[in-house]
Amino acid sequence: MAKLAQTSIKYIIRAKFFANGVVEKPDVIGALFGQTEGLLGPDMDLRELQRTGKIGRIEVENMKVENGKTTGEIIIPSSLGSTETALIGAAIETIERIGPCDAEIKVEALEDLRTVKRKYITERARDLLGQLLSKVPDVNVLSEQILQEVRAGEITAFEGLPAGPDAASSEEVIFVEGRADVINLLRHGIKNAIAIGGTSIDDKVVEISKERVVTVFLDGDRGGDLILKELVDMGADIDYVARAPKGKEVEELTKKEIFKALRDKIPFNRKEEQLEEEKKEKETKIKKQQKKIKDNGKEKKSQGTRKKGKEEIPEDVKELMSSQLEEIVGTRAAAIFDENLQLLGRVPVKELSNALKQIDNAYLVVSDGELTSSLIKVAESRGIKYIASTKKSPVKSSKIKIFFSS
Repeated sequence: MAKLAQTSIKYIIRAKFFANGVVEKPDVIGALFGQTEGLLGPDMDLRELQRTGKIGRIEVENMKVENGKTTGEIIIPSSLGSTETALIGAAIETIERIGPCDAEIKVEALEDLRTVKRKYITERARDLLGQLLSKVPDVNVLSEQILQEVRAGEITAFEGLPAGPDAASSEEVIFVEGRADVINLLRHGIKNAIAIGGTSIDDKVVEISKERVVTVFLDGDRGGDLILKELVDMGADIDYVARAPKGKEVEELTKKEIFKALRDKIPFNRKEEQLEEEKKEKETKIKKQQKKIKDNGKEKKSQGTRKKGKEEIPEDVKELMSSQLEEIVGTRAAAIFDENLQLLGRVPVKELSNALKQIDNAYLVVSDGELTSSLIKVAESRGIKYIASTKKSPVKSSKIKIFFSS
């Protein structure tokens, strides 16, 4: 029998047969050819169609014998038109015997292979397109990556040390431990860093420090302390010290962490002992203020509500607000205190209104942000008595005393 080329197949006839007895594949094939012979005329005879390649190799599959009966599937590939293929399918259903047994053939499906292919093409095209789109990066992310790579590629040498391109001309330089730190600062637009080589510091570093304004940007670990100590021992002229967050290295910091650390740098001539002493003095001062307010609390309550516009801000409250304004300036944060001047918490300025709505015992607010009428309304509704701000604004309140830093 001739086998139909796969490329010429248009349709597949799928049929099932049921024989009332035990039969084999040759019996099924013989019934198909023998009992349809001449049924549709000589041009539609299965043997002739197979000889001319219009009907492909007929397959019999999945034959099973159960309880003395045989079932199976018949597959007939066709390159005929749809009408002729349907006629072949109808013709094989007229078969009544297979071998010596009564039988029945039922066509289950007439498949158009082109439809199957089109479905496959559509689904595959969708998958391929999805894969393509999933690999297209976000434009902003791509732009940032390119910018960081360009900046990182700007690393150069100054006095034989790895440095950013502006280190040679800038009046201010940043000393960092190694090349990786310089690269990370370059990624985020800082181009005046110089790598001093860890604890193996070159004498040229000392010479540079005497000619420039120097900020030493150290890792937040013991290694950073050792580098600072060696710089001091070598006689380096250090102006400021900045530190990475505890446990982190400069090379792994994010842009936000880098700029915060540099913004919080401290003059180097302020010794650690002095800073600690100042911290203790400030804490003692605040505790005294808190105690004074607490002792005077009952007296303030008994005085009742004074006439609008006549109540003065107590001096101790002013002192607390002044000290807090000095601490909070530049942080874009707000501090909230209760009636005893106990700190209830700090929040970003943009979240102050929501925070006040959730706090029942707020008494005083110190903010590093401009006061708005909507914020004042929230503060009035929550019983706030005093508000201090680093930024002057034209807002007024008949219920709240407002204090601006000079």
